[in-house]
Amino acid sequence: MPALTPRQALQVSVAVAILTTLLKGLAAWITGSVAFFSDALESLVNVTGAAFALAMVIYAQQPPDAEHPYGHGKAEYFSAAFEGGMIFLAALAILVSAAERIVHPRPIEALGWGTALAVLATLANLLVARLLLAAARTHRSIAAEADARHLMTDVFTTAGVIAGVALAVLTGHVWLDPLLAMLVALNILREGWRLLRRSVDGLMDHALNPAELASLEAALAACLVDGVHYVGLRTRKAGALRFAHVQVHVPGDWSVTRAHELADRVEAAAQAVGITLTTHIEPAQRR
Repeated sequence: MPALTPRQALQVSVAVAILTTLLKGLAAWITGSVAFFSDALESLVNVTGAAFALAMVIYAQQPPDAEHPYGHGKAEYFSAAFEGGMIFLAALAILVSAAERIVHPRPIEALGWGTALAVLATLANLLVARLLLAAARTHRSIAAEADARHLMTDVFTTAGVIAGVALAVLTGHVWLDPLLAMLVALNILREGWRLLRRSVDGLMDHALNPAELASLEAALAACLVDGVHYVGLRTRKAGALRFAHVQVHVPGDWSVTRAHELADRVEAAAQAVGITLTTHIEPAQRR
């Protein structure tokens, strides 16, 4: 089965996030567990984050225009920053709720139904996360990848919540429930910080990763002939788009037409590996 596009995968993510929020909210209401409530809050963040990511992916796919000649690819990084900010707000709400429950403990009830609903929601999140990761890898979408990583954090968080609530019921120590909720909050804070750092990194024109750089260098090397070399290779990424700039030094007695034809071949070779390259021709220094 071919991977979904980021847009399709995020549409699925929004729909499933709404469903899992309802399931986890019902689990929290049935059990009275603040840990399940914290998990439901994180799922609500998933809804908002996935919806914003979808909007940014749609915007990023718009073609270049007069005001944005390099396209709109960087818009995807805003979704990761927005989702990271929402995670911080949810974690704050969880910490406040957990602190209140420690001061005013309350017994946990109907664990069986609550656990069943949480497990169902977790399985749905796991499936969507896999779809998002496949779309992100195929289409190099940071927005889809960020949503997938957040969902995977949600999967592991829910597993921890189920284990902690069960432990609270089995031992009779109800304080374990809000304590676990605080640990959940710290975990999603870590994920929020990671997403914020990643988005800032992208907005600051980070260079291509080593694998992409190696493929570009191999494409350039295949175009070189005697007396020609390149210097000053610079790269950057903007969402799913990849850009590079290089100086190509050619023999001084070459005609403009010959140098231009070489530049076309070099740029075409780079485009073949998914990178938009701009070349600057310079006469080589005589040795």
